[in-house]
Amino acid sequence: MPDVAQITVAPERAAQLTRLIRATGTETRTTVSPLSGADVATIPVSTDQDVLDAFAAARVAQLTWARTSLRRRKKALLRLHDLVLKHQDELLDLVQLESGKARAHAFDEVLHTALTGRYYGRRLARILGPHRRGGVYPVLTSVRQHQRPKGVVGLITPWNYPLSMALVDGLAAVAAGNAVVHKPDSQAPLTALAIIELMYRAGFPKDLWQVVSGAGSVIGSAIIANADYICFTGSTATGKRIAAQCSERLIGCSLELGGKNPMIVLPGADVEKAVEGTVTAAFSSAGQLCVSIERIYVHESIYARYRDALAERLSHLAFGANADWEVEMGTLVSPAQLATIEKHVADALDHGATLVSGGRARPDIAPWFHEPTVLEDVPPAALCFAEETFGPLVSLYPYRSVGEAVQAANSTVYGLNASVWGPTRRARKVAERLRAGTVNVNEGFAATFGSIGAPMGGMKESGTGRRQGAEGLLRFTETQSIGVQRLMPVSGPAFLSRRTFRSLLTVGLGLLRRLTTRA
Repeated sequence: MPDVAQITVAPERAAQLTRLIRATGTETRTTVSPLSGADVATIPVSTDQDVLDAFAAARVAQLTWARTSLRRRKKALLRLHDLVLKHQDELLDLVQLESGKARAHAFDEVLHTALTGRYYGRRLARILGPHRRGGVYPVLTSVRQHQRPKGVVGLITPWNYPLSMALVDGLAAVAAGNAVVHKPDSQAPLTALAIIELMYRAGFPKDLWQVVSGAGSVIGSAIIANADYICFTGSTATGKRIAAQCSERLIGCSLELGGKNPMIVLPGADVEKAVEGTVTAAFSSAGQLCVSIERIYVHESIYARYRDALAERLSHLAFGANADWEVEMGTLVSPAQLATIEKHVADALDHGATLVSGGRARPDIAPWFHEPTVLEDVPPAALCFAEETFGPLVSLYPYRSVGEAVQAANSTVYGLNASVWGPTRRARKVAERLRAGTVNVNEGFAATFGSIGAPMGGMKESGTGRRQGAEGLLRFTETQSIGVQRLMPVSGPAFLSRRTFRSLLTVGLGLLRRLTTRA
């Protein structure tokens, strides 16, 4: 059976990837794998001047790329789809090495990335191609709507999904005709660099996607100061600061931020299926997922059965920090993440919560591993009642009426994802009452997350803008309308007085109103 020693990256391969980073200084840093705590690679650190140089090169490349046909862009997107699937073994190794997640969850990233390339490849012309719009005068006025690229997009991506989050937003940006200056998270740069290398092989110009490295607090301001649009995935606190900086320059931004995502289990739900769904919804990637479930509301008629079945299922969950496909949960990514969940668990217990399952760190599995943990009787005063944990911790709450459950689910500053389990028709009606950007019925998050044609993003303090679908592409464009007027000006022909023209136009509008009403 594969073990942690087999998940490595050769030093020469790491050096080959890091050469893709624009960094001229001597400063470096060393990344560490959460699988073992061992060093992974030495990463060069970019300066503010490197960021400026990256934008200068990207702007030159973007001018040529913007004139590249949609057909050529389509071919590059579809070639990338094939390359991702072909080279998935190395990508899986790098995702695990840098994030610590289980191999099956790493494959979710490979799949999401490939599907994104295929979706935009197949629909690019349909979304971006010129569209006819109704003119002020039929026949005499023709209007076409065009989508123009923003220019250079600043992309700041997180460590928790180092493959798909490194690519899917930026891929839509370049598909729309933009260039990208990308700062991957400091914890997981090699995964991002590997997929960017595949982009070059797929046919995207090298200068089109610039990579810089360093702490966001150091080079982030330089990125925001030079970009034409910002795309950020991360914490709500950081997202607010970025939004404020973007507003000063009057540039747009899309932000996918935090969540305290609820699940509602309705009376009549299949308890066994709901329990199995909870394992995936709450503990995939060790709960380090923006759309992960952290609050579960279960009808009182099935609460005890659900709670006990969940505890039983978790007692047999397969843990590991290796390449075994049967592992169901990997490790947390850092000491900071472990400290957060330990703090939230201890605080909840101090406030009177009851431990249902888990509750312990497990350094025997990996340095920062923590058991999947379930609490009940969590009071509002506990930190984990309202704060995002971003780890394998969920709280259970019984409810009497569905209205009570909906109100509790919506009582949060966040609104990213939600899940409803129960008879489909009833669950769908409950889903429509929830204030979240995505809601999944009889599924935790994958029904929307994996459906690339469905827009995905947050309400309230969970962010602004949407990735995926047509919206995920159009956010990186400016809309331009071009109108052509024929035979006479919009103000009327020269041989008619304005008063006469007004009278004729009034009669004509009345006729059109009656004709369209009958139609």
